[in-house]
Amino acid sequence: MNDHVADHSHDGAGLRELYEQIRGTTHNLIEPLSPEDCLVQSMPDASPTKWHLAHTTWFFETFFLRQYVPNYQDYCDSFLYLFNSYYNGVGEQYPRPGRGLISRPSLQEVIDYRRSIDECVLEQIDKGVPRRALDLITLGLHHEQQHQELILTDVKHMFSLNPGIASYLSRDTPQKKVDDSLFWVPYEGGVFRFGHEGKSFCFDNEYPNHEVLLSSFLLASRLTTNLEFQQFIEDGGYNKPELWLSEGWEMVRNEGWTAPLYWQKRSSNYITKTLWGTHEIVGSEPVVHLSFYEADAFSRWAGSRLATEYEWEHAASNLKSTGNFLDSGNLHPSSLVPDCSDDPKQMFGDVWEWTASPYVPYPGYRPAEGAVGEYNGKFMCNQYVLRGGSCVTPQRHIRPTYRNFFPAHARWQFSGLRLAKDA
Repeated sequence: MNDHVADHSHDGAGLRELYEQIRGTTHNLIEPLSPEDCLVQSMPDASPTKWHLAHTTWFFETFFLRQYVPNYQDYCDSFLYLFNSYYNGVGEQYPRPGRGLISRPSLQEVIDYRRSIDECVLEQIDKGVPRRALDLITLGLHHEQQHQELILTDVKHMFSLNPGIASYLSRDTPQKKVDDSLFWVPYEGGVFRFGHEGKSFCFDNEYPNHEVLLSSFLLASRLTTNLEFQQFIEDGGYNKPELWLSEGWEMVRNEGWTAPLYWQKRSSNYITKTLWGTHEIVGSEPVVHLSFYEADAFSRWAGSRLATEYEWEHAASNLKSTGNFLDSGNLHPSSLVPDCSDDPKQMFGDVWEWTASPYVPYPGYRPAEGAVGEYNGKFMCNQYVLRGGSCVTPQRHIRPTYRNFFPAHARWQFSGLRLAKDA
């Protein structure tokens, strides 16, 4: 594994504490769910909660225990096949669209699997393991945090298709402080450095650190809101082909898109599905569950554009990674614009921000050696970069250099947008 994956602050006792905390958070996420909830796969791009629980455990067993524990005995031979996601270098995988058909092992058996692997991993941490093994455990924990977010996005999609009254949590709509002012924050052009620096953890797609020339640009002071996107709808935005990329226009026609995912028209307003039930949209909240195509079309309608990932990182580089994350418990974008001196605001949390940048390797990129090198590199094609994290991203998981990526049609993630302009 490349040295840049290491995080020396998590050696020994610190790593044990972090491991228990992150693995415990994943277990806490399933408390509101029934065993039946944990089996459902609502679409091929989503996975059952039970599969997420098993796969994140498979990761530690496959890449740490099987490689670094002498005479290690596999927990269950079939698990190595059932819960491998896409790592061709370590064996075959059960077909992704059929993960909802894996009724056995049961949820309890998967929980027992997690407990057993946790005991083995913690025992090895206490004994002391080589640096390369510590790197793999650290990578596994950040991988687990990605799946914590995926559990919630997939559960939300599942509940949205339930014909009954279904929600992850039950509570009243929280009171919101509304701040709908928008202004443009200017940035001077020049040559700047991008990508991760230092010895703290990052994924390999955040390397190498390199220089890029930027022209002067303007960035919106906040995220685009529901009210603004509703104005786009009411102006016929979904019926104007001149606003759309060709593939996006085909998606609009073939899929019947008329609003963001989970929006439904009721009388003169829209309602939307959230993790805590169905509610009328709040105009000042950031719009969420947009595809890249929708974000791009809206930006054209607004006389603007999407920022590149370099413009976004330049604007975020000196800001603290604070905002509305999983840790807040809101599990929904908030119109509470932080009362701070940072401009622009809401750069972290609330919604992943689509950028105009295709997901490609940085100059000089080299994937990690071995099967773990399949983690990011082989997906650097036909996808776009998103930045900033969302309301279901663990706060300690995000940083200014973090690069998320999804295909342009993806809508079930907590994705939104921020406008940009040429200066």
